[in-house]
Formats: sequence, C-alpha cells, structure tokens
Amino acid sequence: MRFIAIGELMLRLSPPNYEKIVSTRNYVVNYGGAEANVAISLANLGVDSTFFTVLPNSDIGKSAINYFKSNDVHTKHIIKSDGRMGVYYLEEGVSVRPSQVIYDRGFSAFAEYDYKDVDFEEMLKDYDWLHLSGITPALSYNCRRLIDKAVKAAKKLGLTVSFDPNFRSALWSFATARDVLSKYLPYVDVLIGIEPIHVYNEDGTDVKDGLTMDPSFEEMDRVFKAIDKQYNMKAIARTVRYVHSGSNNSLKAFFYKDGQTYESKTINFEIVDRVGGGDAFSSGLIYALMQNDMTPQETVDFAVASSVMKHAIRGDTNITSVDQIKRLMSNASFDVQR
Repeated sequence: MRFIAIGELMLRLSPPNYEKIVSTRNYVVNYGGAEANVAISLANLGVDSTFFTVLPNSDIGKSAINYFKSNDVHTKHIIKSDGRMGVYYLEEGVSVRPSQVIYDRGFSAFAEYDYKDVDFEEMLKDYDWLHLSGITPALSYNCRRLIDKAVKAAKKLGLTVSFDPNFRSALWSFATARDVLSKYLPYVDVLIGIEPIHVYNEDGTDVKDGLTMDPSFEEMDRVFKAIDKQYNMKAIARTVRYVHSGSNNSLKAFFYKDGQTYESKTINFEIVDRVGGGDAFSSGLIYALMQNDMTPQETVDFAVASSVMKHAIRGDTNITSVDQIKRLMSNASFDVQR
C-alpha cells in the first residue's frame, strides 16, 4: 500500500545529557513532528511512504528534505515557501524530573501557507492511506482548511484515513479542540486516541466523561462501541501509560475492530527518549493493519511493541525494523494488567 501523511516538520533542539534549558550552552539538533514521525517510521518498516508539508526555501528546508530522503520518504509534494521553520525545545526528563517542551512554532511557513490552490484530489489519487493528526488544525485557520480539504478528498477517492487527535494544550483549549476535531471524524476510518472528540449520550453528555487514565476493559469496550456507533469506524485504539518515574514507564493499549475490543500485553521499559512514542504506536498500528496476516491481538501487541522500541531510540522517530519489533513482542517480559 502507498502511504502519505500531512503535517508540519519542526526543528528540535535538546540540551545534551539531560541538561536543563536554563543552564545549557549546547543543543542537539533533530527533526520531528507527529505526522512526519509516522511517515518516517513506516518507511523504515518497508512501507512506500510520502510526506506533504511546507518548508522554508532555505538551507534549513533543504536539510529537512535530505532528512526525509535519508529515510526513504518521498518528498515530491513538499512545497518550498517564504517564512520560518517551526522550532521546539525539549528538556529531557530523567528520574523524578519530567520532560519539558517549549514551542516556538508560531507563524511558520507551514502554518501561514494558503492552501486554496492545492489540488488534494490530484495529489492523493495515487495513494491508499492518508494519516493526519489533531496538531495541524491547532496551528492556524489555513491549517484547519487544509485538513478539511484533505479528508474530504481522501473520502471521495476511497483512501483509508487514520487520525490521531493528539491534543496539545500549548496550542489551543480542550473545548475548541473537541469542537473542531469532531467535525473531521465522519471522514476517518482509523481513530488513534479518543480525546478530544465528542461522543454523545442520549442526554447530551459525553460518553467519556469520568473515564479514568487507567480504564477497565469493560469501560473501554463501552466507549469504543459508542464511538463506532456515532462515527462508523473501521478500527479504534488508545494507549495507557503508567509513569513510574521520568526514566521508567509501562505501556499497554486497547484496540477495537469488527465490534470486538482487545487488550494488549503490558511492557515495562527504561526510557532513552520519550518523544515520538505515540507516533511509533500509530506507525506500528498502521503497519499491522496494512498486513493480511496479523490477528487483532497481534496488531495491538505489535503497535505497543513499536512504541516501546521507540523509547530506546534517540530522536523523534522509530527508526527500527519489523523483525526488531516482533522480537520485542516475543521476548519482552509482559505483565497483563486487567
């Protein structure tokens, strides 16, 4: 299958050796962005992968394109424009100290570009799968229009559309995000994450109100079925993270397909770099759904193992192989929590 993702690529600057931003004098440079992370991870898993974005017409933009090409991601749809590249600063957490992210992405070339002349039907006609996230519409009105045009074109052409709501409180309010993102869901086939979206009870309350961060299997089954009833999804997934310290977490996930809910094994792991863990889950889930030989249980276990593998890799992207993920699935010490 031919895959394409749409989103913003950012320059990531991180102090080395877990230093704090207030005291460092050096920064390590990486590139990152939710949708780009998925595209690059899938390319490394062997999927024919393309990325659409807008980059500054400068040496920084050229460096970013080289980054994509070095990971076998096609760049033919990338637009070069005036403006700046979004930046984010990452202070990596360790032990009792959590990670911290500072955004400097306002008025980027991607957020400011006017997409009215982009023919999304023409661009998407050669692809089978489109991936988007809720970060993009948080950036600007132009980006909201971009996502609206992209999902409608994809639906018309019959692409599978995956969507990660991916709420960022630094970019917009939860209430606004819930209102905006819910409008895209009728065009979505695979939902990765359950907030912030509207899922109504008959009395107008939200099905997810009161859902804890560690829900039971029965609670997730009820929520997944309510989402499917309202939006008619092909598949739904969400992760559950247990934070033991800044350096040690456990992860599991719930997955819904064909009216049935599945719970993954739980993996405990040490953290080298947490950023991109959710995107690695998305790429693992998408890869598994593209295959014809994985059961739903294997699909969710593969996605969780993909995310866990990312936590042992520096940078935003899960640059690993299918074999490495499957070995982790087979050899990790799993503790099923029900």
